[in-house]
Amino acid sequence: MTTDDAIEQKGSNMTTTTETRGILIDEAKFAGKIYIDGEWTPGAGGEIASTEPATGKTLAMVGLASPKDVARAAEGAERAQKEWAAAPHSVRAAVLRRAGQLWEEHAEEISGWNVREVGAIPPLAGFALHVTAAECYEASALPSAPRGTVLSSEEPRLSLAEQVPVGVVGVISPFNVPLILGIRAVAPALALGNAVLLKPDPRTIITGGVAMVRIFEEAGLPAGLLQLVPGGADVGEAMVTDPRVRVVAFTGSTRAGRIVGELAGRHLTRAHLELGGNSAFVVRHDADVDKAVNLATWGSFLHQGQICMTVGRHLVHESLFEEYVSKLAAKAESMHVGDPATGPVHLGPLIDEVQRDRVHTLVQDAVAQGAVLRAGGTYEGLFYRPTVLADPPREAAAYCDEVFGPVASVVPFSTDEEAIELAAATDFGLSLGIVTADVMAALEMARLIPTGIVHINDQTVNDEANTPFGGIGASGTGSRHGGAQASVDAFTETRWITMRREPGSYPL
Repeated sequence: MTTDDAIEQKGSNMTTTTETRGILIDEAKFAGKIYIDGEWTPGAGGEIASTEPATGKTLAMVGLASPKDVARAAEGAERAQKEWAAAPHSVRAAVLRRAGQLWEEHAEEISGWNVREVGAIPPLAGFALHVTAAECYEASALPSAPRGTVLSSEEPRLSLAEQVPVGVVGVISPFNVPLILGIRAVAPALALGNAVLLKPDPRTIITGGVAMVRIFEEAGLPAGLLQLVPGGADVGEAMVTDPRVRVVAFTGSTRAGRIVGELAGRHLTRAHLELGGNSAFVVRHDADVDKAVNLATWGSFLHQGQICMTVGRHLVHESLFEEYVSKLAAKAESMHVGDPATGPVHLGPLIDEVQRDRVHTLVQDAVAQGAVLRAGGTYEGLFYRPTVLADPPREAAAYCDEVFGPVASVVPFSTDEEAIELAAATDFGLSLGIVTADVMAALEMARLIPTGIVHINDQTVNDEANTPFGGIGASGTGSRHGGAQASVDAFTETRWITMRREPGSYPL
């Protein structure tokens, strides 16, 4: 299967076919406003334009919150949460199920915003809707699941461990895949009886914030349980430091994550950090080069490389190196880059000029340090060509840091031991891909390369709603999103309870 075929197939698999309903996201309702206690209200932080990266056009004006808005939102969330937590589990489950249905019913409209505001190609936008709906369906099973354990005790008493909601959860989501990276915390947190403060990236407030609020509003979520407070670093700091916010789920860069983690630690707030990556893709000597290149193309260039799991480092056995580089470069040169809203393309725009200039600087510096530019390395506007760098120095930032752009750095290795050493020589630890005819050898290699995710005979960009997702090292603090156990661990507290038939007697 070619990458073109893969994109077409992925799109057909990921887009949900349902009846399209009326307009969900009405600018007249949200323009210049934030959402607190069930009301669209002007934010004290002013307004900002939602801009289409492909064209530079303003899509809508959206509201920004201030730290005072965060305090007001936290107060309202704390008040609403108590009644929500006490509601029958069937009530919470019904809201989550309805939300899942609404994502599907409004898939075409929301995907349109994702394409235009985020710059996602339609197959990726379809995938985002598929996973977002699935996250809600998975979360709908949480309210009725057992929430406790009977413990053994040395004393004549009943001893229990009970999982209870934390109260108010803060969710800070990034620009790149705002639906998935927001809903994977919002949905389980709500399902488990919490209220949520949501702070999407200011560049993608409509896709990552307004759409989510509107879905849950239509699903019947009571007022105050999902508060939308977009803004800058001051709003994020206010959320992390507010004493009513007991858990913060942050997805973003490692640099920003360190700041969030430090603030959270200072205020004794639990922080779940899902951070950057620079994933390795190992091509062993016995791999099929054509199949490996197909995987690598998807892994490095999907969504312009703006995915935390993106393949950054291609580690290829020396016997396959030149063939692999040549075929990957040829594929990169053949790919269509353009506005995903106007026709079929493989890559859309980078999110803004700051990101484009950073990507281009990393590529230029790598070439100046000795890397061979085999494809790409050029741009027009925010459209950056898929780029292949052959044998860059190991200290080149384009190789050893997270690029967050469509850049594939390819280096050779001679033995499995060297591949393991190269793959493990990073502070990041998110995802790993290995292509080989010997899957047991790959598994043995993977056990020596510290990452939170491993895909054998697949590339590194994968996600499902029921799987534990997260990294280690500079990629995260070890917490996970996805799956029942990870969700319960993330958004509940454990309370120990004992009961005696009669009051106990003590010797003092």
